Amino acid sequence: MLPRHIMVIAGEASGDMLAAEVVREMRARFATAADAPFPPRFFGAGGPQLAAAGVELACDLTQHAVVGLVEVLRNYGRFRRLFDDLLQLARERQPELIICVDFGGFNRRFAHAVKQLVRGARDGPFQNWRPRIVQYVSPQVWASRPGRAAKMAPDLDLLLTIFPFEKAWYAARLPQLRVEFVGHPLFDRHERAGEAADRNWPDTAANGGEETILLLPGSRRGELNRHLPVLLDAWRIIHAARPAARAVMVLPNDSLAGLAREILGRHAGGGTPAASPTPAPALTIGGLAAALRTATVALASTGTVTMECAYFGVPTVALYRTSWSTYQIGKRIITVKYLAMPNLLADAVVYPEFIQDAATPANLAGAALEWLAHPEKRAATRERLREIMVNLGGPGANRRAAAAMVRLLGETAG
Repeated sequence: MLPRHIMVIAGEASGDMLAAEVVREMRARFATAADAPFPPRFFGAGGPQLAAAGVELACDLTQHAVVGLVEVLRNYGRFRRLFDDLLQLARERQPELIICVDFGGFNRRFAHAVKQLVRGARDGPFQNWRPRIVQYVSPQVWASRPGRAAKMAPDLDLLLTIFPFEKAWYAARLPQLRVEFVGHPLFDRHERAGEAADRNWPDTAANGGEETILLLPGSRRGELNRHLPVLLDAWRIIHAARPAARAVMVLPNDSLAGLAREILGRHAGGGTPAASPTPAPALTIGGLAAALRTATVALASTGTVTMECAYFGVPTVALYRTSWSTYQIGKRIITVKYLAMPNLLADAVVYPEFIQDAATPANLAGAALEWLAHPEKRAATRERLREIMVNLGGPGANRRAAAAMVRLLGETAG
């Protein structure tokens, strides 16, 4: 039996991490499978985490991550070249399985292009190629442009979701699409690393400890450019009111840390001079779990990181700013009430959200200071977050995802 070829495509830092985790789980499954004497060969596109998991990468997509329709259009030529190169790679290697991890717009088009190639092959080198395509993490079609789900369905053999409401959403609209809820991978991520959240939700500041403000501006360069100056001004206001507090900023990689240092340098000369200068946030690369364990309050981009904050029970002020044109388009097509996922799961404002023009230093600082001044409100928020997390499947999401994909391959072989 020849080794299987499995293609993996992941973009952005969070998708790169998730893809690496599920690849490791799949390797473990194949290592113990009696009917798979040869380990699969993984190749595709992703980032440093996927490379560390032993995947042969044709390119690093995490270096090209952008957000917003306008930003994507500006970079269309570059994405088109990457897309065409990966499609050609798929043609040449003809993988039995293609795993698309997050990166919804790119991966949806890639899945369609592959299936179109296969459907049109009546003879020639592609006539016996029948790849199965899996999307791990549902695009947020339930939040905007639900019509994309109908376009996506014919091209996917399996959709793996990480939030419980998604399976029912698809079942009501596209019952022919095979959907499995596997749970949220952050349980795996932290429990494997010995970082499981303490279910007693300790609050160091409430017990007389130091107040720590955690700044999480995002994992893309555009987010850092738009969010960090606002967060730094908010920190100035917070520090003026709570001079004993300290600020910590966590970023996922060296590239973003370098950009953050540039912004910090420019920002140091701005603002209104205070009687005592505001200390710059301590900047760390990685170590988010350790930072969340000691955080009193976080100020964070509305992305994936708000779920990390929820897992560790950290009261969080959420913000998001984008270009004017992207915002104008977004506010017309987004149908959900909230952007931060903990709020969507609770169907209530657990985390205050400040979007676009509302994301001012005064608003962000005001919400953070309200929590800092009232430990009982922080405690109530932690309890609400615990209730939210209970419904997310517990540990084993990547194990369940890997098992579902191996089953799919088994059906193909049968």
